[in-house]
Parts: sequence; structure tokens; C-alpha cells
Amino acid sequence: MNNYPEYVKVEDKKYKINTDFRIAIECQDIATDENINDYERPLAIIYKLFGDEGINTPQHYEKLLELAVKYLSCGKEVDNQINEEPDMDFIQDMDYIEASFMSDYNIDLTNIEMHWWKFYNLINGLSNSEMGNCCVLNRVRNLRTYDTKDIKDPKELEKIKKAKEQVALKKKVVKKDLTTKQQKNIDNFYKMTGIERKE
Repeated sequence: MNNYPEYVKVEDKKYKINTDFRIAIECQDIATDENINDYERPLAIIYKLFGDEGINTPQHYEKLLELAVKYLSCGKEVDNQINEEPDMDFIQDMDYIEASFMSDYNIDLTNIEMHWWKFYNLINGLSNSEMGNCCVLNRVRNLRTYDTKDIKDPKELEKIKKAKEQVALKKKVVKKDLTTKQQKNIDNFYKMTGIERKE
């Protein structure tokens, strides 16, 4: 029996969490998307995780956001000092993730819902052995972090560099001006939720 959370409580009100891992990945993408402003970002995360109940209770926004961060970090303390280059992106690497879940666990992620915490734990349990038993996701992650400074053979060095380039994570492009479509989406968000907009 797992003890993955399904609800959060603020004062005497319970909020159902949308626990599917895809929602958590969307929330993490929203949290790091510099194209979304600091006012829209927490509202979008609250809406994704707690739905209409969350977005229609503005007096609980601050606590809901705090609980959202705790939930998205799987109940662990977040170290804000970590500045290492990421070796994985849930969205960019989803094909590798799906293939690895199929090979290691015989789980087809395209056909099931899975709690974010379970998904995260399974990601951390994927095969990763130097002896060759390594899922495709971890082969890619290992290649991304591979230190080439000790490679003496120029041909081998070139080969590894090309391989690293092929699997390198793409940098997210920051658009300073909102497109008409983005502005329309934001306007629709406010209409749908009934929240009074602060400019």
C-alpha cells in the first residue's frame, strides 16, 4: 500500500490533487517557462493541480502554492542552490522515458494514469549499470554528462562530441513579447476562472 497523497488540506477545506504525472510535468514546465509572467505562473499551477476548487478560492492561493511545491518535489526539501546543468527534461525526453518504462517495467505510459510520486520513484529506479544493462534514458543521460577531457584519441573524442550534440537538451527560447495567441489564452484563462485580473 502506497502513501502517495491524493488531497491537500487548507484550514478546514480539502482539495483533490490531479495526481497524474503528466500534470506534474506540465506544472514543472510552467514553473520554469520564462514566457509566463510571475503573476500567471502560480495561478496556472494552482489550476492544473487543484482545478476549479483551487482557482476559485483566492484566500488559499499562498498556502496552495506552498503545498503544490511540496507535492511537485515529492515531499522532499528543495535545494534552491543547485545550479548544475540538467541531464534530463521530462518533456524533451518523453520518448526515451516511455521506451525505458516499457523495457524495464513492461509499463506502457501512453495508456495509463500514474501518480506523480510513483512515476518519479520509477524514473529513479530505471536500470543504470556500467556493465551494459542500462535503459535508453539513462544511456542518454550518462552521455550528456560524460566528461571528455580524459579522451586522448582524437577520433574517439570527435565521435563522443558528435554523440553528445545529438542528444543535447535544447535550450528554451524566451519570447519577450506575447504573441496574439498567448495573449488570447491568458484572457481566456481569466474569463474561464472568473478571477479579476491585475495588470
